[in-house]
Amino acid sequence: MIRVDQAGEYGAIRIYAGQMAVLRNKSAVSHEIARMASQEQRHLDYFDRLIAERGVRPTALQPIWNVAGFALGAATALISEEAAMACTDAVETEIDRHYGQQLDELGESDPELSADITSFRAEEVEHRDTARAHGSANAPAYPLLTAAIRAGCRVAIGLSKRI
Repeated sequence: MIRVDQAGEYGAIRIYAGQMAVLRNKSAVSHEIARMASQEQRHLDYFDRLIAERGVRPTALQPIWNVAGFALGAATALISEEAAMACTDAVETEIDRHYGQQLDELGESDPELSADITSFRAEEVEHRDTARAHGSANAPAYPLLTAAIRAGCRVAIGLSKRI
């Protein structure tokens, strides 16, 4: 659980890095992307600490998530600001679902981890809502784009659990 969450937060950081590399501070959504990236960095720092404290092996796929995350962020930003926001919308929709499943699985077994995941989940939902407020649904081929990104997230989660 900790391995896949760490991998996901790392991927989010890389997606936002790709978006910022394209949009820089020239975009109306740049400040929102930077704010969300800062929150994701805090989540990543937390899971990095848990990996060390609990002796969890990180995913061996991190080099792939590094490149894939950056490429996804840059590609969606190159399409349009709305496509960058559609990427965030899709990723955070999937992460909300994923964190919900984890909370169900955890139950009362690890109250501290549950509380932190609950807090992070609320921020991820806020990121999704921010993306929607900034026109994610206006992205070209929004249903196809978000479905593909959500499917990619599910594959990445599944692979990170195992490898």
